[in-house]
Amino acid sequence: MTTAPKRAKFTKGYVDKVRPAAKDDFHWDTDVKGFGLRITPNGKVTFVVQGRVEGSGKEARITIGAYGVFTVDQARDMAREHLRTMRKGGDPRANKKQDKAMKVTLRQVADAYFDRPGQPLRESTKAEMNRHIDRVLAKWADKPIASITIDDCRQRHREMCESGLDGRPAPGQAQISLVTLRTLINFANRRYPRADGSPLIPVNPVKAMAQDNWKPFEPRDRHIELHNIGKAWYALDEMRLAPKNTDALAAIDVVRFLLLTGARRSEAAALTWDRVHFDEDATNCWWHLREQDNKTGNPIWLPLSSQAVALLKARRKLADDAVKLGKPSTPFVFPSRSKVGHVTDARAPFETLRKAIGMDGLSSHDLRRTHVTVGFSACNVELFKMELLTNHVPEGVTARHYLQTSRLQYLHPETQRISDYIEREGQVARDKATGGNVVALKRA
Repeated sequence: MTTAPKRAKFTKGYVDKVRPAAKDDFHWDTDVKGFGLRITPNGKVTFVVQGRVEGSGKEARITIGAYGVFTVDQARDMAREHLRTMRKGGDPRANKKQDKAMKVTLRQVADAYFDRPGQPLRESTKAEMNRHIDRVLAKWADKPIASITIDDCRQRHREMCESGLDGRPAPGQAQISLVTLRTLINFANRRYPRADGSPLIPVNPVKAMAQDNWKPFEPRDRHIELHNIGKAWYALDEMRLAPKNTDALAAIDVVRFLLLTGARRSEAAALTWDRVHFDEDATNCWWHLREQDNKTGNPIWLPLSSQAVALLKARRKLADDAVKLGKPSTPFVFPSRSKVGHVTDARAPFETLRKAIGMDGLSSHDLRRTHVTVGFSACNVELFKMELLTNHVPEGVTARHYLQTSRLQYLHPETQRISDYIEREGQVARDKATGGNVVALKRA
């Protein structure tokens, strides 16, 4: 037997007398058709409105709010407003969702972007994007992302280009930070559409202002010139003789490893001992990058030269000696007291190295380019082999589809040739600096 709907004109007295049942119970107002209240078994009373969206055939039940937050008259007025919207073909639920989307902040969008299931970001990428939000875009972090305008972007770009964060022009940082914002706005448009399905932000303000205000950056080609390779290696050797502490020594060794291998900074700095292999056979010494460790997302085993092996064995001895002294063991080859447990800041050795060879600036990626330059220009290593050794996808069809591109121990001779050149040039620089008898020989 079906229980007849409970109907009455809602007044404060009526609502106060409503009593809960064993399950959710509904009462309906006789004054406004579709206006009702729901009372749960624990006695909570909530106002609702129910109606059919004109033209769609869809019936919608919408929660107005709790009794006490809304009076009967306030809830009735809200019900009338929702019913009018439905008669005009609008769905108040979609409008409510749109209103909520219009208030979502830049920080909330970023958090949602980072937490996408099945699409994990590398921690370094997440950290970089967070750095842009927290520093360059900080004044927008808690603002609705939909409120950021083209003029806002243009102004922030100008400020960063003129004075950066510390008074020095930073056009590169300006552009990279706004690229992060552009990415998040594109994501917001996919995640938080308007009620009619159109984008939350019809015109991405970063894309719009970039057409007029961004100057395309020329690809960087800065590297250590061949005639300075020896000075660089000698300078790194000298730095290693008197480091300030173990963190400083680890940073110096990271820079030496970068020059010997052409690795990316994050790949080298986060290297762990379980991904380093030593062998009596010099051609079978390697270091390993897992899918999550490198930019390409491909696992790769890279050969180690005798110089790189010597560097890593010296670091292994330091780690073992530290444990013998009662210090905790660490999985990292280049450990530090940073939060992540490994070297994250090598600015000091880079600055010393920059001054030693007379360069205006020097970065880890410059060493990567230097490694390629030495291999290709000084050691006659074919370009596709340099691409493989620096963990790039080869451009050539044959190399890309027919060569072994993961286990690269067969390229040990090329790696060794590069390291031999760097070490030899370093010895020449040392002899010159210490008054040795050096005779320049014609390179073969």
